[in-house]
Amino acid sequence: MNLKDTIRQMAAEISSDIINIRRHLHRHPELSFHEFETSVFVCQKLEELDIPCQLVAETGVLATIHGGLGPGRVIALRADMDALAIDDQKTTDYRSQNRGVMHACGHDAHTAILLGVARILKNLAPTFRGDVRLIFQPAEEIMPGGAVDMIREGALNNPEVGLVIGQHVAPHLPVGTVAVRKGHFMASMDELSIRIKGKGGHGAEPHKLIDPVLAASTIVVILQQLISRKNNPSVPSVLSFGRFVANGTINIVPDEVMLEGTFRSMDERWRESALSQIRQMATSIAIGLGCECDVTIRNGYPSLINPIATAEKISSDMKFFLGEEKVMDHPVWMASEDFAYYTRETDSLYYLLGVGMEDREAVPLHTSLFDINEKAIETGMGVMAYIVLSNLEA
Repeated sequence: MNLKDTIRQMAAEISSDIINIRRHLHRHPELSFHEFETSVFVCQKLEELDIPCQLVAETGVLATIHGGLGPGRVIALRADMDALAIDDQKTTDYRSQNRGVMHACGHDAHTAILLGVARILKNLAPTFRGDVRLIFQPAEEIMPGGAVDMIREGALNNPEVGLVIGQHVAPHLPVGTVAVRKGHFMASMDELSIRIKGKGGHGAEPHKLIDPVLAASTIVVILQQLISRKNNPSVPSVLSFGRFVANGTINIVPDEVMLEGTFRSMDERWRESALSQIRQMATSIAIGLGCECDVTIRNGYPSLINPIATAEKISSDMKFFLGEEKVMDHPVWMASEDFAYYTRETDSLYYLLGVGMEDREAVPLHTSLFDINEKAIETGMGVMAYIVLSNLEA
């Protein structure tokens, strides 16, 4: 039996076990930097496979599978483990048992799949040369993210990792498929808080006020024009304000207004320039209308770039394993991911795994009804294991 068929058979044989692991994790989600029970559970499963592991960065897990043919290339596989502060509204028997916490982004599937890949590769260890590093990472969902801590704790060293691979479930893609973006894939993300201070008072007497609501409204509109007119149109960029708090009443203008939003970009030079211009423009508008302005920018994850040569090589591996029609090119995605920090340290690839439902419309990520088509778990395990073994040889 060739390697492809061997991995397919192994993934099929353990699929039900890994689905049960995924359901266990789904029932017991934990928020970012609080994945205490999850990390203990992961270590237990690794130890059952005779894979030594260590807890790092408080709730992260590192482990290594050594190839039986001796030292060689080192490939790292990363899965994130944290859940979101969302109340699970599904009626499945594996719905979250932790009120207000839910795996609404598929990290339970990521973790379960990596445990399945570990099982496959451990069984095949006598046949390959090199090492496979397993990175079970906490806190992808909130800044500063867990990737920085994992890297600081040695996730990519001793021995040095030459390639790091990650995947993310995608409900908009059919089950059994994967999608790859060559080059710029995901956006950077920075958080903005803008506090505008004026002088409130009676709505009937605007001449006696310094209106922060007017200033804040002007800032929202003008900043959108700044992004659209100063940015190169070929560079995707998005500025969105999701919070506008003016705690007055129908006839009382408040003393201050708070704006909060995010800025996303695919270009790091433009990102730096845009944030500087946002600060300057917001402050100038507020002062011009008689207000004070305090702009706080919290820098988040950098943009994620898949090296083109690596993406082409691994896409070819995927097509051989799944069939050419099952591997798609994906457009730019303006979401952000702290996997981007790994990409800045070594060669890397981040791709999407189709988990779309066959009998109903897909439910988006980060929503209270989110779920996956569990058939995708077998695909996810198989393709990741094959990528590893193909590229260890390379």
